[in-house]
Amino acid sequence: MLAFLVRGLPPRWREKAHAYLVLTRMDRPIGALLLLWPTWWALWLAAKDFPPVGPLVIFTLGVFAMRSAGCAINDYADRKLDPQVARTAGRPIASGRVTPREALYVFGALLAFAFILVLFTNPLTIGLSFVGAALAAAYPFSKRYTHLAQVVLGAAFGWSIPMAFAAVTNEVPPIAWLLFIGNVLWSVIYDTEYAIIDREEDIRAGAKSTAILFGDADLPILGILMATFLLTMLLVGTRAALAWPYWIALVVTAGLFAYQQWLIRHHDRAACLTAFRHNNWVGLALWLGIVIASAL
Repeated sequence: MLAFLVRGLPPRWREKAHAYLVLTRMDRPIGALLLLWPTWWALWLAAKDFPPVGPLVIFTLGVFAMRSAGCAINDYADRKLDPQVARTAGRPIASGRVTPREALYVFGALLAFAFILVLFTNPLTIGLSFVGAALAAAYPFSKRYTHLAQVVLGAAFGWSIPMAFAAVTNEVPPIAWLLFIGNVLWSVIYDTEYAIIDREEDIRAGAKSTAILFGDADLPILGILMATFLLTMLLVGTRAALAWPYWIALVVTAGLFAYQQWLIRHHDRAACLTAFRHNNWVGLALWLGIVIASAL
């Protein structure tokens, strides 16, 4: 796919452009989708039906821009850690295909593009965007100082929720913060599943994560987090007075979580990666539930 995107460029630019696309994870859309679903949850809940086209386009483009910017600054922050971990040793900065300064330029350009998009909204949304940018920049460095970096990730990924409500309604009601809390819980769930893959290497390299913090109690703690997330989303559905399709989606989500628990029961790396990616179906199921319930 990436080779197709860069094949029209002059040969001397092709390799560098490919490295930039890998830096921003354009070859791995799962991260963008995990950011997109809660953004769309918020847009549909704020509009109580199909959202206005303007905010929908702005936030959808913004999701991909901010996710790519986050990947660039993450690799910059991890430029000394990544070579020590087998899974990340081939990343563009770790392998020398992109310099740390170039990664900062990419981060700045994507951040500027996202901010230009926000300028087409309203003052409240613009003001909230500064907090979102700060969270995106802080997450990669938080794993140096706290085992709760996944919570920071959840806040960064979820900040599109109050912004979406602000863009559509020009206010951030209590249901927006309830949905934001739910997204933080969900982010900790799927990023812990992902962090289990590198747990032993992260310990040796001195990095921190919830996977390390939870230790051998990770599965029951993840189960508690999943149950709390489901309760939070139940409260969201109640406050939004959503119809029966949403409740079916919530039951489906519970089943998807049960399957993830079964997948990671032996802490196999490939199974944990599958469980992480499986959260795309969680996001989709809840979004479909909100869309159909709102249309009734």
